[in-house]
This record gives sequence, structure tokens and C-alpha cells, in this order.
Amino acid sequence: MKHLFTICLLFSCSWAIGQVQFKSGKSGFTNFLRENTIYPQFSKDNCIQGTVNVSFKLNAQGKVYFSKVSKGILSDLDEEALRLVRLSSGKWQVPVGYDTTVSIIAPVNFVLSGYNCEGKSSEAIQEAIRTYLAEEGLTNSVINFYKNIDQAKPGQEAQIIAVKNQLGIDDEYLSDRIKMALKKIKQGDNQGACEDFLFVKYIGSKMADDYLAKYCK
Repeated sequence: MKHLFTICLLFSCSWAIGQVQFKSGKSGFTNFLRENTIYPQFSKDNCIQGTVNVSFKLNAQGKVYFSKVSKGILSDLDEEALRLVRLSSGKWQVPVGYDTTVSIIAPVNFVLSGYNCEGKSSEAIQEAIRTYLAEEGLTNSVINFYKNIDQAKPGQEAQIIAVKNQLGIDDEYLSDRIKMALKKIKQGDNQGACEDFLFVKYIGSKMADDYLAKYCK
């Protein structure tokens, strides 16, 4: 049985004009990350760790109006780092006259400890990342199929179902995805939750339809 894990998330910013601050204080953003991070399952299972740099901009109200991964790990850690920065929207305090066109760089460092990752070789981790990218491509093919199912050819869905089975996308997997989305709802991250619900829908399942109707109108 796998051990419990801890997450260390470090944050630093660089900006040209005016110093922005997290409303809850100097260590506020670090605490925010620690409290709100949902360590992605694939990276957790494969001991993928490292730093994801997220570039973002704040408006005069301290809300994130633009964000992107400027340097990632090419795993689901990229998506989680981006989600966390977006979730911080409105929690920033900017000085009067702050240049809202300036980009802030947030290096978010993901570290697993006590999770049997000490003996994992860098070669095994890189192979896991390659597997992730390959599976992401297959998953996108499934999503594109169901988004355009009206144009599907006879017998094509059977091939797509075989791909889903290969990827391990079953009801248990989708149920876990929904549980993760509901956790995001509690955090106030409706956008992230609705992305998960839509994933379930476009993977060919109706399991998230009620949640889409309730939270994603």
C-alpha cells in the first residue's frame, strides 16, 4: 500500500513595476497552494515532480485575466499549476498605478515525499511522461469522436471503446474524476470542475450530466 505524501509548493514572482501582494500576507500564496493543490493522479502514481512556471497578469482589482504555462513538465502537473493560479484570482492586492500589462512569473514546485519515490530513476520518470503524452493524444481522439459522433462511421465507436479500454477509462475512473471535480467546486473553482464534468461527457458518458446542468449553465 502506498504511503501518504506531502506536497511542498514554492512560489516566487518577478515583475517590473510595483510589488503585488497576496491579500492574506507574505506567505499567503504559499499557504493557498498548500491548501488547494490536488496532486494529479498520474504524476502522483509515477513520482513525477518538478517546477511548472506559470505566467499571468492581474487587473486593477487583483483578478487574473490572463494565464499560461510558460515552462512546464509536460504532465498533468502543468494543468494543476495553471488551475491554482487561476483559482487565486481576486486574492491579490495591487498598488495604485500598477501596470496591468506586466507578466508575473510564478514557479510552482511540486515535490512528493514519503511516497516511495526516492528510488525512482529519472529514466523511468521520463518514460512515464512519454506515456502521458501518448495517452493524452489517444484521449483527445476519443473526445473528438464523441464531440462529432453525428459524423461517425458505422462500427467506428467499437474502435473508440477499445481505445477507452486500453486507456483504463471506465466507470470507476470517471467516478474518481467527478469526485475530483466536486472537490474543486468546494474550493470555488467552478471552471476547473466544469472542465472535468465536460471531460466525462465528451468521453462518451452521461455520469456527469446532472452536475453539468447544476454547476455549468
